[in-house]
Amino acid sequence: MGPAEAPAGCAPLAPRLVAAAREELGAGAGRRRRLPAARALQLAGEVLAVAAGLKPALLYDCGAAGMAELRRYLARLREAGLAPSRLHLLGAEGSALLLHPGLARRRLAAVLRAQPAPFVDVSAGRHCPVLCGPAEAEAIRGHLSALLAHLGAAEASSAGPVSSSEVVPTGWNLCTIVGVLLGYPAAYTFTTEEGDNCLAMIPLRVFRVQASCPRISDSLRVQIYSFSIPESLCTELKEVLDTWCDELKEAFSAQQDFADLCIASEVVSLPAVAL
Repeated sequence: MGPAEAPAGCAPLAPRLVAAAREELGAGAGRRRRLPAARALQLAGEVLAVAAGLKPALLYDCGAAGMAELRRYLARLREAGLAPSRLHLLGAEGSALLLHPGLARRRLAAVLRAQPAPFVDVSAGRHCPVLCGPAEAEAIRGHLSALLAHLGAAEASSAGPVSSSEVVPTGWNLCTIVGVLLGYPAAYTFTTEEGDNCLAMIPLRVFRVQASCPRISDSLRVQIYSFSIPESLCTELKEVLDTWCDELKEAFSAQQDFADLCIASEVVSLPAVAL
């Protein structure tokens, strides 16, 4: 007698994840955006990194999918056995973030307590980046406090494995708020009226964090973090950076979905930096 057929649920995971991304995150009714398989697997790995507690949030940037499409995509991942923990979708001015609710709230609370305030002013009118002064930092903390209250209320009033809410970020610098939510040790801020920054040709230390994800594919390496900090401020922010690194290593040791953590950095200077 030949071998028994594998149940449908035991099909190889990677093709199921690629199909889920292509079928649920299409760019518009009646047509599918052919998301490259490598990007689809990377996206699944980033979602898994949030679910595993390696970072507080993920900014969705693969296309024009809205909340409904993202909820269907997450349901497909859960059916495949990924992202079993509670997740929250946060909408803000057309952007969509996937949050680990508890970790995101703890991250916001930690930044509200942090001294010095981990906000770097890169407004175009400055000659070089500087840490925000007390008044600027207090204004940002007011926005973070409002977001923390919003997430607490959303979590208390929701049920099910994936909740969602929409926040109206009146007067907020979304670059700063998103940087905090993504778990960056320091977040950029700037005068929104100028819409530009002073980072051109400024030496930046770029941090990248990667790990292998054999649960999805033996060959997959997931980029968990990628952010920069002005090299001139690394000494002032050393304690913040060390704390971030220690917390990441601790979270990594507490999970089993990823292996071979690599934290690397290099100094670069670019003719233009988009935020």
